[in-house]
Amino acid sequence: MNNEEFEQFVLKFGRDILRFCRMTAGDAESGDELYQDTMLKLLEKKKRLDFTQNTKSYALSTSIYLWKNKKKKYANRMRLVPTDSIDELSDEGYEISDCDREAMPEQIVLRQSETDLIRRLTASLPEKYRIPIYLYYSADMRISEISGILGLPEGTVKSRMRKAKKQLKEKLEAIGYDR
Repeated sequence: MNNEEFEQFVLKFGRDILRFCRMTAGDAESGDELYQDTMLKLLEKKKRLDFTQNTKSYALSTSIYLWKNKKKKYANRMRLVPTDSIDELSDEGYEISDCDREAMPEQIVLRQSETDLIRRLTASLPEKYRIPIYLYYSADMRISEISGILGLPEGTVKSRMRKAKKQLKEKLEAIGYDR
């Protein structure tokens, strides 16, 4: 892959990869950092990348790999030198579309609170359920692509997504959300 092909790749898939990184990391700042690390890793390996292959899948699997490594490193550090206080991650920076701007302020607040609720509940899922959901809904990937990225059979990916949706539904019903 040459520089021009890499630029085209970033323009075409950069938003999807950034969105996935932010959802995976849990907040915008950590997600931006993960995205930057992912793109740097891809830039380092750009000569070995083939533009005709599914580079988006490779980029997403690279971001998952980097994120897992960062989590392991952090867990090891905390095991060796635990800290008493850790800053809570906050989900700030809502992206409001043109449709939302035309809507009533009450509707905007309700939609944002619903979105926050769903994000929190999704983030509370175990990693093996959360990542396929993120890949499917935020990165617009097919089951077969997710299967390739995670190295799992398609049936396993479908099963995990079904279980994740069931858990989300149960959590929503438990708090009285009926929509």
